[in-house]
Amino acid sequence: MEFAWDEAKRQSNLEKHRIDFVDVEAVFEGKTVTIFDDRFDYPEDWFITFGLLNDRVVAIVHTETDVVIRIISVRRATKYEESNYFKAITN
Repeated sequence: MEFAWDEAKRQSNLEKHRIDFVDVEAVFEGKTVTIFDDRFDYPEDWFITFGLLNDRVVAIVHTETDVVIRIISVRRATKYEESNYFKAITN
């Protein structure tokens, strides 16, 4: 699977959350939990994937096609999200 993103958004995310889009491929190589993001009526399907990056749970907002994952944002997961992630991967 390939990864893509908007470079300006990558820089903005790096400044705001101190997480680089370049590093998220490692998250998808480990245990992940993905949910459909239905908070808004997006023009395409958005997903939120939770997984470990440098021993911390992160939330990756992205879209997918058969060949590419387009990263929209990455941030550290909230305590609630982190708890749900660990429950999901152990059940």
